[in-house]
Amino acid sequence: MADVKPERKKIEEIGKMTALNQDEIVTNTRTVIQGLDTLKNDYQQILNTLLSSIKTIKREKGDTNLVEEKTNILQRSLETIELGLGEGQVMMDLSNYLQKIEADKQKLRAQVRRLCQENGWLRDELATTQGKLQVSEQKVATLEEEKKHLEFMNEMKKFDDSEGGNAAPEEEKVAEKPSELDDLGFPEADDETSPEVLSPSQPSAMAHAASGGYEIPARLRTLHNLVIQYASQGRYEVAVPLCKQALEDLEKTSGHDHPDVATMLNILALVYRDQGKFKEAGNLLHDALIIREKTLGMSHPAVAATLNNLAVLYGKRGKYKEAEPLCKRALEIREKVLGKDHPDVAKQLNNLALLCQNQGKYEEVEKYYLRALEIYKKKLGPDDPNVVKTQNNLASAYLKQGKYKQAEGLYKEVLTRAHEKEFGKIEGENKPIWMRAEEREECK
Repeated sequence: MADVKPERKKIEEIGKMTALNQDEIVTNTRTVIQGLDTLKNDYQQILNTLLSSIKTIKREKGDTNLVEEKTNILQRSLETIELGLGEGQVMMDLSNYLQKIEADKQKLRAQVRRLCQENGWLRDELATTQGKLQVSEQKVATLEEEKKHLEFMNEMKKFDDSEGGNAAPEEEKVAEKPSELDDLGFPEADDETSPEVLSPSQPSAMAHAASGGYEIPARLRTLHNLVIQYASQGRYEVAVPLCKQALEDLEKTSGHDHPDVATMLNILALVYRDQGKFKEAGNLLHDALIIREKTLGMSHPAVAATLNNLAVLYGKRGKYKEAEPLCKRALEIREKVLGKDHPDVAKQLNNLALLCQNQGKYEEVEKYYLRALEIYKKKLGPDDPNVVKTQNNLASAYLKQGKYKQAEGLYKEVLTRAHEKEFGKIEGENKPIWMRAEEREECK
């Protein structure tokens, strides 16, 4: 028993120590565990000795009360030591866990430092890129001015050539080709001319289709024009990333629910549409529609434009039933905001008529075309190209219904006006081609 007292004294001294750091606590805990383990072994030896003594005393029929009392004390002490060893082991496990957490914290701090460095590098790269973009915008603006001047000089040259009896200008030859859109029977997107693939001369039409009557801020116009120009040249590998980057920048600066974001979504959707990616284009147009309805109101012209573009997209995919209600809603908005006799209303009527024609609803087709024709003649005059185009569409609808006389009358009217515009008043031998054909038939 005398050997046990120094160990117990040492344990008590360790227990009295306060304000220790983690390493000291761990070290002291190990020391305590070692001391308790030694003490446990000593107590176990003493207990075994006492148990042997009890057996001997019992054989000699002596009094074992004192020895049993000491044995009970030793057993309780051993239980206490076992408890202390368990608690010490818990502290060691806790220490190991804290060390692991500290190591993870160090790793995370290192990652944070690395991310901060990368963020700083990206900020520098962004600043450099923005600087280059500004320089590019200035160059593009200069080139646009030079282009306008060259186009003006080219027009003057063509005018001089035509005065000298030269051949017709190249623009007129191109204009004589039928529109791919008319051949396919699809409605128009929200611009004046919208063939399936934009020609290099039509970026402004695509911009109008995307903006839908919403005024694009000056700081974005150059970027928009650049995207549209690349798309019109078929350089989608440049146009799409540029558009996506602009869209990401707009969402960061203005938030997702902003009219400018909707405009850029419309532009990207039109680029996807020209690539034949109709599903991606539809998702973007739906998103743009939600933004414009939320920010501009349910009856804004830009909402009507997005509805129309979405209807056109459905028409290209042959989903005429889904497209028709969108087109009708766009028509209602434009009638409400612009008035029932506005040329944009007539254009929407044309689109609606095409969608109905693809569904065989010829009564509605005739109604819509006649109304559109009336608006165009009233607002733009009988010689406007939209009048001729609508007459052609109506004549085509008459042919599909077997109404040949009505179709013939319209075709004759179109040919007559075209002849008068090109060759002057009809008199004497100055007759349109259909009159000459009828005269030949009469002679036969």
